[in-house]
Amino acid sequence: MKLSYKNSSNNQLLSRAVLVLNANYAPMMVCTAKRAICLEILDKVDILANYEEKVNSPSVTLSLPSVIKIRDFVRYDNLSVDLNRKNILSRDEHICQYCGDKNSPLTIDHILPKGRGGQDLWENLVTACKPCNQKKGNKTPEEASMPLKRKPKRPNRLHYFYKYINDKQEEWKPYLFMEPFKIN
Repeated sequence: MKLSYKNSSNNQLLSRAVLVLNANYAPMMVCTAKRAICLEILDKVDILANYEEKVNSPSVTLSLPSVIKIRDFVRYDNLSVDLNRKNILSRDEHICQYCGDKNSPLTIDHILPKGRGGQDLWENLVTACKPCNQKKGNKTPEEASMPLKRKPKRPNRLHYFYKYINDKQEEWKPYLFMEPFKIN
């Protein structure tokens, strides 16, 4: 089935974010509406909520999925987040954790420097602008008189799902433990 685009706004419809739940309703990931529709056509998912918009193929009109549930349970550690540069920047919202600068290129800084036994752990890594990273050098924030804006901690996957939530994703909130389910 080939889905058609009637105008440039429809180009964005198939890229819309869809919340993917495991068979036990645990949040797993976010995929595109196009991928969700493919999974629906392959009979691999149940659609739990739709956006208001619809997409068309030459032979069928489909509601745009918003929340889908995989039919067969998948073993998946859905709360852990990989420790990498991209995820540290995301956790720290692309802000220097020493001065609060949002506009400078950012580096990753070890709170307890590696040369002094600091490890690559969520709780020991923060984003820092280059001037702050150089100023801090091989010192701890206390030694450099550079207090952190926020104490770093290990995020879980729910933290990243929350970033997708806007007025179009109201149906996601109960599945992400942001509000109770509405019983009709």
